[in-house]
Amino acid sequence: MRKRLTITKLKKMKQERNAISVLTAYDYPSAKLAEEAGIDVILVGDSLGNVVLGYDTTIPVTIDDIIYHTRAVARGARETFIVADMPFMTYGIGREATMRNAARIMQEGGAQALKLEGGADIAADVEALVKAGIPVMGHIGLTPQSVHQLGGYKVQGKLDAEAEKLINDAKALEQAGAFSIVLELVTEPLAAMISDALTIPLIGIGAGRGCDGQVLVYHDILQYSSPYFEKKFVKTYADIGTTIRDAIHSYVDDVKKGSFPAEEHVFAADTAAFPTLYGTAQEQENSKESKDKAPSKTEARLL
Repeated sequence: MRKRLTITKLKKMKQERNAISVLTAYDYPSAKLAEEAGIDVILVGDSLGNVVLGYDTTIPVTIDDIIYHTRAVARGARETFIVADMPFMTYGIGREATMRNAARIMQEGGAQALKLEGGADIAADVEALVKAGIPVMGHIGLTPQSVHQLGGYKVQGKLDAEAEKLINDAKALEQAGAFSIVLELVTEPLAAMISDALTIPLIGIGAGRGCDGQVLVYHDILQYSSPYFEKKFVKTYADIGTTIRDAIHSYVDDVKKGSFPAEEHVFAADTAAFPTLYGTAQEQENSKESKDKAPSKTEARLL
């Protein structure tokens, strides 16, 4: 049994240049496998909308979706630090509503921290959550909940004004008390600059080698989807999708051909017990004749 990381330990890992490994997970078996593999942090991301629920964006994901999946992950990874996303429009909608939604995810989901998308614009919410005792991870750069406003899934920070805003957003989140920040789809030089400007860990996804850790999606590193779309910033470690598809195809083929179940898949019985279980052949025949001669319910009512 290993000891679950804390936000203090995660910050220390940055100081010690001990890279932090983060992976998404959305259910019990994937969380358990991730923990057994030694992952540092599991993120129950609203990306579950894309890879599990079949949505085109993360926007339709609800707070109940996040709670449901976080509970499953918490059961599978009991010794791993778990961060859960706050879904679209569950924060930044008034302090009381934000706090109530955050409390639900923490209490009902069982996560150790929450992740919010946005920079200086949500710093006040981050500060309030931290003061209430809720660890917060920020998320800047490409923020999927704002994909329509950003004009699609595009690399951020290419222009000087964009880069300056991202640096200021990162500093604002740190000042508000965030213990870490996810930086998504940003140029490598800018990501390194932001990491150097922070004392808290910067976790990159498509942000290059200058971050303090990396996060990827479970289904991406395993190609666990159909069809699978290649992403420049993702490294594939296994093609599980093809393996699963081929296995199911073989099962279908075996059923159609009658080769499954085979002798080794069936259960034998003591034939001497059959009369006791089902009666002798003569008893079964007598029972059938008795049922045939018995009046129907309608006939019985008429009688």
